[in-house]
Amino acid sequence: MKHLLPPLPYDPAALEPHVDARTMVLHHDLHHASYVANLNSALEKFPELHERTAFWLLLNLSQVPEKARTAVRNNAGGHVNHSLFWRAMCPAASGAPSGPLADAIKRDFGSFEQFKARFAEAGAKVFGSGWVWLARAQQNGGGLQIYTTSGHDNPLMQGHFPILVNDVWEHAYYLKHENRRPDYLKAWWAVANWEEAARRFARFDKSAEQDWENEGGLLAAPAA
Repeated sequence: MKHLLPPLPYDPAALEPHVDARTMVLHHDLHHASYVANLNSALEKFPELHERTAFWLLLNLSQVPEKARTAVRNNAGGHVNHSLFWRAMCPAASGAPSGPLADAIKRDFGSFEQFKARFAEAGAKVFGSGWVWLARAQQNGGGLQIYTTSGHDNPLMQGHFPILVNDVWEHAYYLKHENRRPDYLKAWWAVANWEEAARRFARFDKSAEQDWENEGGLLAAPAA
């Protein structure tokens, strides 16, 4: 079984002018593709792991042989996080959440504008490469919180379920915004996919476990 690069759910130019087409092509076709290729390479000598999804690998690193563990953590994480990130954006985005997710954001952050300000502030403060997340805790009533992770770690590794994610690695924005990460974070709201975020918020239960596991990308049998 091989991990596969999932296709973008829209044309690379569909998020213009907020996220430029050239960045999308390089980000998906080179950066994300490299994580998939490197993950397959890291797993090549461990057939007992060939049928495990990237999501499973990320959450069960203790079952990965130590010699491959760092490579699997980095590349499975890169694969999972990017797979979530592509769907966290969409053309003709609504601009704001609605329904139960909107109510939860108001409850936990005071208002949608206060949430956006805190999310952008957290993303701007990430040192080096990482991610900023809106996630739902799996304890304490499932309240919403903002998290940041370094490298390709994921809030699920600390027991929090991701609702929305933005990539603050430089390759996500440098061609358009250069070193101005706050400008990128501000522009990104125009493409944030609140329908997808609402779907993830609503599926926060054990019945969705299989869907969550498959979100790390597809597995396919090798060609005969």
